[in-house]
Amino acid sequence: MTKAFPSIARRLKSTGIKLLKMGTFLITRFIASWKRYFLGDTVDVRPSPSPSPSPSFDNARPSLAGPVLTLGGGGPDVDDAIQWMINQVRGGSNSGTRVNVVVLRTNGNHDYNRLIYAMKGVNSVETLLIRNREEANKAEIYEKVRNADVIFFAGGDQCQYIRNWKDTKLEAAVKSVYLKGGGIGGTSAGAMIQSDCVYDACASSEKGIETRDALDDPYRDITFTYNFFNWSNLKGTIVDTHFDRRQRMGRIMAFIARQIKDGVSNSVLGIAVSESTSVLVDKNGLVKVMGRGDAYFVLGNHIPEVCEPRKPLTFSNYKIWKVRSGDTFNLRNRPTSGYYLRSVKRGRIDSNPY
Repeated sequence: MTKAFPSIARRLKSTGIKLLKMGTFLITRFIASWKRYFLGDTVDVRPSPSPSPSPSFDNARPSLAGPVLTLGGGGPDVDDAIQWMINQVRGGSNSGTRVNVVVLRTNGNHDYNRLIYAMKGVNSVETLLIRNREEANKAEIYEKVRNADVIFFAGGDQCQYIRNWKDTKLEAAVKSVYLKGGGIGGTSAGAMIQSDCVYDACASSEKGIETRDALDDPYRDITFTYNFFNWSNLKGTIVDTHFDRRQRMGRIMAFIARQIKDGVSNSVLGIAVSESTSVLVDKNGLVKVMGRGDAYFVLGNHIPEVCEPRKPLTFSNYKIWKVRSGDTFNLRNRPTSGYYLRSVKRGRIDSNPY
């Protein structure tokens, strides 16, 4: 009988080790299901109020000084634009308020954390990699995003953002930050998803549709998403990025023509942002351009002459405002002068649109 005890002990020890390994494996799998990177004091320093039940964002009483938006054109970020957004939400550059920032992306790393944490008035920064709809519907992620004061969408693939985040708890949480007067920023795809109409790139190749193909056939492999983020100051807009470098004027012209031809809107304003450039939108709809390049505001406000599948686009008299860095544009009260006209005839722009 006494000889059996060591054998039993060994078996118990072996079983315990197996259970411990299994528990560790399950915990590791749970943690690995979504990634988070944190830098700062604590995310939940000042929990946010619950969103207003009103369907109108403008009827909510914000606890912060926004809402404000930043739309980055891709390439190197405009750090001063992110700082502007933070200062606007805080109530000014000299405000004692410190904000919590959440960076959202579907892949990548935490390279924004140290950049943003070093900015004035930042209490914490957390990067969340939300890679699928299951993760976008996690209660913990919903709370982390809802309790932020500033959200920043990293660049990436707008189709992945839409497929993984649209109509999820994550989307609702981002909207609640806007509702309470927070800041919503983004660059490249992270800026494009914020417009009223989003070129989602879900039907095109990884490279996406560029100007020549879009003008030759405004319908081939070009799809759009609606009702993602309905920011009040971006109603009737479509945002495009990497603008000057990739010569995308004809592309945004085709996108605008499609919205009018398809009956989405009678008038569409394209907001086109060059690389290393940001468009800043304050709570009153006043835009300021910041960075190395220019922004273009492209208005189509009549039925295109020809906008059909497998036919080159013909659309006359787009109004284009070129807004240089440091200058302004009013989205709520658009200027009645200062623009130039360009037309597309049989898929070709009549003269240099830049």
